[in-house]
Amino acid sequence: MTNDPTAKSDAPDLVRPYVITRGRGHPTREGLDLVSLVIALPGDESPHILDPESTRLLALCRGGILSVAEVAAHLKLPIGVVKVLLSDLMDTGLVATRRPIPTAELPKTQLLQEVLDGLARL
Repeated sequence: MTNDPTAKSDAPDLVRPYVITRGRGHPTREGLDLVSLVIALPGDESPHILDPESTRLLALCRGGILSVAEVAAHLKLPIGVVKVLLSDLMDTGLVATRRPIPTAELPKTQLLQEVLDGLARL
C-alpha cells in the first residue's frame, strides 16, 4: 500500500447518492421510468452550473437517444439518482424525455414487409 495521493485506485468512487442529488430522494418530474427515452436538447449549458454527474449525463445523451436504464448503466449510478439528475436537466431545458411507442401502436410486420417489397419493385 502506498501513500501516494496521485496513485490511481481500482476502487469505485465512494460518493453517497444523497450527495450527488443534494439530499433529494425524488425527481421533480413524474413519469420517468426505466424505458423512458432521453435526448439532449440543442443549447448552451454555460448559464447553468452543472455538477460533474450532470455534465457526464448530458455528454452521454448528446451521443443519441438512450433509455433511463441505459444512462444509469453507462454512468454506473443508481436509477433513483439518475432520475433526480434527469429531472433537474429537464427543468433547465437541457434534456427531454418521452415514453417509447407502445407495442399496440407499432405497425404490423406484414405491412412493413409489403412496403419493403413495393419499394424493391421500383
